[in-house]
Amino acid sequence: MKAVLQRARTASVSVDGETVGALDRPGLLVLLGVTHTDGPTEAARLAEKVWRLRMLEDEQSCESASAPLLVVSQFTLYGEVRKGRRPSWTAASGRDHSEPLYEEFISCLRSLGAEVSTGLFGAMMEVSLVNSGPFTLIVDTADLPG
Repeated sequence: MKAVLQRARTASVSVDGETVGALDRPGLLVLLGVTHTDGPTEAARLAEKVWRLRMLEDEQSCESASAPLLVVSQFTLYGEVRKGRRPSWTAASGRDHSEPLYEEFISCLRSLGAEVSTGLFGAMMEVSLVNSGPFTLIVDTADLPG
């Protein structure tokens, strides 16, 4: 799993002009991608890392600041651009595999005590963000200790 974490003053996601998820106070926008080898273990490891990562103001985490998270699925995080001019999506997992893991990631965050809003899996979404800092990190479970 791969996540782009953006420290946000505000963030929202809308589908067909209707807001489906938003941060009502400063927190993290999480763009989440899933690859073929991911499973529930990766979802749990990533959720714990995101929840406890000290990237908010004053080196706080979402856990220590009780900050909300907005989680949005984004298969394009696994786009490959090494060859040609058109991205390849072969490393991105299909819906049957990735949607349950997206839901598992959200469930793991909530079980840790997180307040989580979400986008709509698989929908064409418009994401609005006021990035605080700006401060953006990329976290990949392949890079985390086992």
